[in-house]
Amino acid sequence: MNFCPQCGQALQERIIDGQPRKCCPAEGCGFVAWNNPTPVIAVLVEYEGKVLLARNAAWPEGLFSVITGYLEAGETPEECALRELGEELGLSGRIVATIGHYAFTQKNQLILAFHIEAEGEIKLNEELIEFRLVAKEKLKPWNFGTGLAVHDWLVSQGLPAELYPFQTSSLKTLESDLSGEEK
Repeated sequence: MNFCPQCGQALQERIIDGQPRKCCPAEGCGFVAWNNPTPVIAVLVEYEGKVLLARNAAWPEGLFSVITGYLEAGETPEECALRELGEELGLSGRIVATIGHYAFTQKNQLILAFHIEAEGEIKLNEELIEFRLVAKEKLKPWNFGTGLAVHDWLVSQGLPAELYPFQTSSLKTLESDLSGEEK
């Protein structure tokens, strides 16, 4: 952001509360770009006794995750979780539990994660290219972002939950670990 969304002036950097912030220099405007984290909802989908992981069309082959989406204005996190379930997978479901909240500083996001039991026929939307149904016992949580929610959910289920050190080079290993699961 280079210009004030309220008055159009070029923003300038100032230190506010010890942090560099982009601010409007116009007298009487007072706009400050606080750069607050964006709320993102993560949905760990349990479907027919397995965990559904999906691959976004923009992601490399072998990279799967839980379902995520941005919280819309006027919507509760729970409403968002159920909306994303329907939009991305064509499923309906019920929220079983809140898993937790996680700072994802790499993307300036705050992740709110939910466990949902889903039903219906899976119909991927245009954002997703494929999915995997993974037995809970084979699920390997990754060491950042939504992987931390997967970890906490596995612990809540009394299952082993060693964090998998994610690196792009480890995708083939992860994919081979998940092979043999249903698609």
